[in-house]
Amino acid sequence: MPDRAHVALYGLDIAKLAAYYTTIAGFEIHEVDDGFTSLHIPTLELVLVRIRPEHAAGLVVTDPPDRREDTPIKLSLVVPSLATARVAAPALGGVVDPPEAEWTWGGFTRVDGHDPEGNVVQLMEPMDRPD
Repeated sequence: MPDRAHVALYGLDIAKLAAYYTTIAGFEIHEVDDGFTSLHIPTLELVLVRIRPEHAAGLVVTDPPDRREDTPIKLSLVVPSLATARVAAPALGGVVDPPEAEWTWGGFTRVDGHDPEGNVVQLMEPMDRPD
């Protein structure tokens, strides 16, 4: 039985996605192959899978990327600091929405954003962090 949950995220530039998720959410690169990169945190394996060329034809990631809000799934990740993620995201091709968009629920301050390919990601900062 696996020791962590697994999520697959398909993309055009998996190296750019890996840089985003390792920097923003603290994932560590576990395995890199020609068609995928496996990232780990203690409770989750995020497998970035390159979209096959025959399926990638016609797919365009704009600069900045258009947010893909037409999917029923949203990845939610705990980060140490929303402010730090907000500053780091643009250099990695992503966005973290402004503080005015934050809300609290379940012991976390939460805000949406998107990765370098426009996939919506919710970032969650624990409310009980020691200062």
